Amino acid sequence: MQIALIQMPVTADKQENLRVARQCLEEAAAHKVDLAVLPEMFCCPYENACFRTYGEPEGGPAQEALRKAAAELGIYVVGGSLPELEEHRVYNTSYVFGPDGAQLAKHRKVHLFDIDVAGGQSFRESDTLSPGNAITTFETAFGTMGLCICFDLRFEELARCMCLRGAKVLFVPAAFNMTTGPAHWELLLRQRAVDNQCFTVGVSPARNEHASYVAYGNSLVSDPWGTVLCRAEAEPAILYADLDLNRLESVRRQLPILSARRTDLYEVRER
Repeated sequence: MQIALIQMPVTADKQENLRVARQCLEEAAAHKVDLAVLPEMFCCPYENACFRTYGEPEGGPAQEALRKAAAELGIYVVGGSLPELEEHRVYNTSYVFGPDGAQLAKHRKVHLFDIDVAGGQSFRESDTLSPGNAITTFETAFGTMGLCICFDLRFEELARCMCLRGAKVLFVPAAFNMTTGPAHWELLLRQRAVDNQCFTVGVSPARNEHASYVAYGNSLVSDPWGTVLCRAEAEPAILYADLDLNRLESVRRQLPILSARRTDLYEVRER
C-alpha cells in the first residue's frame, strides 16, 4: 500500500489551509498513492480560542472538501482532524473517506490533551473540547486500519484494541509540541508498532516558530519491527512510504507476541 504523509503548514486562514490541503492531496495522487494522511487540526490553529470559531457541524465545508478530494482523486483520505460541532459540544474529529467519496470512519479524540509539564508545555483541551467515546477502525481494499488522534497514541490499551480488531496500520494525525515531541514522538510510534506488530503512521503540521502552539513536525512511519521507514524534519513536506503489509505476518511468526498473550492472567484489579 502506497501512502503519503502530508506535513503541511497551518495558518489562521481556513480557506487557505483547505486550498493547501487540496494541493498537497493532488500532488500525492499524482505520485499514485493509495492513501494520504493530513495532520491534526489541519484547517485550524491549535488554540482553544479557535476550536469553536473554526468548527463546523457534520457535513460542513472542510469535510465536504475532503470527501470531494477523495472522490475526484480516487484515493483514500485520512482527513487529519478538525473541530466538529454538535449542539453545544466541540470535538477534535478525524474523518476518513474512500476513493468513491464515501465516509468510512469518524474518530473523535478519546483522550483529551490536558498536560502541565514543569518548565515546558501547558495546555488543556478539555477547556473547550469534549472527548469521544469510541475505538475506531475502518475497512479498505488493503484490510482493516486503525485511527486515533495525537494524545490517544499514549494509551497502549487503545492501540491494542484496534489491532485485536485486525488493524494492520495505525494512523495518527497529531500535533506533538516542542516539549513532548523530542522526548516521546518517535519513541511512542515505534513502541506502538513493536507492541502490536503493525505499522504506525504519525502525521504532524509543519513547525511554525511564531505560532502560539509550536508543533514538533517530524512526521514518520514505523514498521512492525520498529524501523523508521521515513521521517520529515520541521518544514512543510510530503513523505511517501510503501507499506508491505505482508511484513506483519512475517514479524508475527518470528516473534509470537500477539498469539502468546496470557489473557488468563491479565485481569486488572484497580486499587
